[in-house]
Amino acid sequence: MGATLRVYKRRIRSVSATKKITRAMEMIAASRVVKAQRQVAASTPYASELTRAVTAVATGSNTQHPLTTEAAKPVRAALLLITSDRGLAGAYSSNVIKAAEQLTERLKAEGKEVDAYIVGRKGVSYYGFRERKVVESWTGFTDSPTYADAKMIAASLIEAVQKDTTDGGVDELHIVYTEFISMMTQNALDDRLLPLSLKGAPEDGAEEQSKGEILPLFDFEPSAEDVLDALLPRYVESRIYNALLQAAASKHAATRRAMKSATDNADELIKSLSRLANAARQAEITQEISEIVGGSAALADATAGSD
Repeated sequence: MGATLRVYKRRIRSVSATKKITRAMEMIAASRVVKAQRQVAASTPYASELTRAVTAVATGSNTQHPLTTEAAKPVRAALLLITSDRGLAGAYSSNVIKAAEQLTERLKAEGKEVDAYIVGRKGVSYYGFRERKVVESWTGFTDSPTYADAKMIAASLIEAVQKDTTDGGVDELHIVYTEFISMMTQNALDDRLLPLSLKGAPEDGAEEQSKGEILPLFDFEPSAEDVLDALLPRYVESRIYNALLQAAASKHAATRRAMKSATDNADELIKSLSRLANAARQAEITQEISEIVGGSAALADATAGSD
């Protein structure tokens, strides 16, 4: 066997081994994304209704709660960036990091300092490579997050919101993650969690008098402020948990798509290498036949000369 043919066969074996790996990873991602998709569908209604409940309490009372009241002049914002712990997911992490960079620039243009909170090793590596300060980071659970993970993250962020800005606190809380829309579509987006935006809030919790004064229609026990104190941590936890699940489903879908593309490319490369190997083998056979024919002719000429 010629050297060229051996090279092609070695490359075919190598690509075939890679194809087996990418195919297995595609199947694993496909099974995981189904589970993650079910979790997203189960958690989204709870997060949405809890947001409505908190909004109703805020609009149905005259309480000025620190977590629902806009700062007169916000000076610092917290940004929670949700990335992946692992790669092999195409442009998944780079897209959400790009969205975080755009939000950071926008907040800085508004005169606000930005405190970064990172989920996932990809985001931590990105900030670490650029020597940017990260207030707190969490890794190791992005593929399969739990509510306990969301609660741990929310505790740090709520503590930062409740602090005074002169003591390291923040006026706003933003979250950047990848929204799962379908197996083929996932969008990186940013959302402000706190202070809770009351624009466009339903007015079923209040009515206007002729003078334009808003009177609450609800009575709160023990008080509206105590109700908000109890609901708002649950609100932040549920929103973060839903974002973690959306990000996990998006990552698995991106991995499945990337691994399918890699498997298809491996198939095409194997076909191309097989054609080249066949051509090399045919060239070797042709050369051998030519050598045999040439040797036979030379032998015949030598025999005729001796006669």
